[in-house]
Amino acid sequence: MTKRAVVQQVLTGEKPAYIPWNFGFTYEPWQALLKHYGGAEAMEKAFDSHLMWVGGNAIGEMTDIGNGRVRDAFGNIWNRSVDKDIGVIESPVLPEPTLRGYTFLDPLDERNFKDIPAQIAGNPDVFRIFGIGFSLYERAWTMRGMENLMIDFIENPDFVEELFTTIADFNIAMVRKAVTYDIDAVFFGDDWGQQHGLIMGKPLWDKFIKPQIRRMYGEVRKAGKYCMIHSCGDVQELFDDLVECGLNCFNPFQPEVMDVAAIHRKYRGRLSFFGGLSTQRTLPRGTVEEVRAECRKLFEMGRDGGYIFAPGHAVEGDVPLENILAFIDEAHRQRDMAR
Repeated sequence: MTKRAVVQQVLTGEKPAYIPWNFGFTYEPWQALLKHYGGAEAMEKAFDSHLMWVGGNAIGEMTDIGNGRVRDAFGNIWNRSVDKDIGVIESPVLPEPTLRGYTFLDPLDERNFKDIPAQIAGNPDVFRIFGIGFSLYERAWTMRGMENLMIDFIENPDFVEELFTTIADFNIAMVRKAVTYDIDAVFFGDDWGQQHGLIMGKPLWDKFIKPQIRRMYGEVRKAGKYCMIHSCGDVQELFDDLVECGLNCFNPFQPEVMDVAAIHRKYRGRLSFFGGLSTQRTLPRGTVEEVRAECRKLFEMGRDGGYIFAPGHAVEGDVPLENILAFIDEAHRQRDMAR
């Protein structure tokens, strides 16, 4: 059975042949793993991940402008002098609450799609995902500034409505093109959560965000593809809304902010989950045996379906190499035992 087929089993609510997995890493652990495995090819072979992100090159483009700064494809300037993975917005492109004079990128820019056929041909057995990061709320606050956008929710609601609608229209145009390729899913990235509850609160989420994601998710589902979302933090109050809007799979499923086993039981058959291994507690602070034990609990949880194994987020630089190698080994072990 291909890795692609096993992921499809999970997302359709079947009992999978084994628990599929995917691993992500920030800069420091990535470099440590490159050294450990002796190069990128050996490292990727050791990971044997089940998911592959394709396309989206133009919207993810960053231009180095010197002094630890980069300019993103939408015109915002990020300071990466400390945080080298994402950075901090230093100069948002919309200093005032208006889109007047601003022109969005072309959502059909060929760079977002031209590599998809070659990526699929080179990895025919994995599950193919078209990713749209910073897909709505995050795109808005990067363009406007976080504090400004939070004020705009109250003082400039018409502008927020226009901005969110324009961003969603942009994404929908990309989705309509992406689903013409042999992909399996569209993965939206949009962090809404804090350690406790939503950043903007449920009433504002309902008013400004839910109508747009219903539109975006609807385009994905209409094309017969799976819909996935990454949203950090405690967003469990949204799961029923997300299912209603058409979501198939939620990531990162953080055990620090939600009871992953209880939620998995509650939603199995309606919503799948991807993530779950603690990146705030177990991976940075646990022993190798504690990492292995948490992995085994997650595999047991996912045995009947609805679960893709992964760390709760891209692994950070505070995680010891031996703990990383432990969860990689456990993923392979459970597959070997299932055969």
